Amino acid sequence: MLAVSARNIKKNYGKTEALRGLSFEVKRGELFGIIGPDGAGKTTLFRILATLLTADEGVAYVEGFDVLPDYKAIRQLVGYMPGRFSLYHDLTVEENLSFFAAVYGTTIKANYVFIRDIYRQLEPFKNRRAGKLSGGMKQKLALCCALIHKPSTLFLDEPTTGVDPVSRKEFWQALRRLQEQNITILVSTPYMDEATLCDRIALMREGTFLTIDTPAGIVEKFDDSLYAVVSADMSRLLYDLRRMPEVKNCYAFGDVHHVAMTPDADASVLGNRLKKEGYAEVEIRPVKPTVEDCFIALNRVR
Repeated sequence: MLAVSARNIKKNYGKTEALRGLSFEVKRGELFGIIGPDGAGKTTLFRILATLLTADEGVAYVEGFDVLPDYKAIRQLVGYMPGRFSLYHDLTVEENLSFFAAVYGTTIKANYVFIRDIYRQLEPFKNRRAGKLSGGMKQKLALCCALIHKPSTLFLDEPTTGVDPVSRKEFWQALRRLQEQNITILVSTPYMDEATLCDRIALMREGTFLTIDTPAGIVEKFDDSLYAVVSADMSRLLYDLRRMPEVKNCYAFGDVHHVAMTPDADASVLGNRLKKEGYAEVEIRPVKPTVEDCFIALNRVR
């Protein structure tokens, strides 16, 4: 059974096309990631699915309910965590959680087992005002508030943006434990490294999905020869690489440059080209593509 389905979803803000006819499906119990930069349309899509915004065209269903006429039913079944911390800064951790539980006609005690693994980390600070929490603790509190009514589907809009690496890891571990309880999770993120933590992902840019597949499936479709190249003068190297006819694409990737070559070229061709340009010491090694490499390649062919 599908937890979420959407067909031809479009949304404009004036002359700006935020969503350009998106269609996709999410299976029940799936952890589905939407990966893309700021401005890609991730938040707009989540707001439509959470019944907080109306699409200009298209239809969408959440838990079998239409997001337009059945919005009240959907709101009882889903949890939504916006990208910006939207809880009450002047209320304590416990007061925030109690408030959201009351909105849904329940209590912390009634559903404590459901949020226990996450809330245990917050309990020592339950009397601290939410505005005084660290970034990671704020996100855990927001997740608890989104879970307190035992939703069957979660929409998490960039939940780890601005959070330290340790808290990011703990947050994703918490999502996996929630998934084990058959909760469907849709999570958006600008972090390409988080893509591998999802069952399937949609790579998104400028209101469109470039591709939808498993992380491994997307990487398998990368058919260019990819090399990591390093020299003493990385700025000049990037400029020179981009001028070579055998180079399809070249970009900075951490402390190296990733170079995608044409089918008829290899590392020896690249090395000879660089020698002619005056490079005495250059390291060239083949590398396996990542989801980020695939995203860059898909943007190139658009």
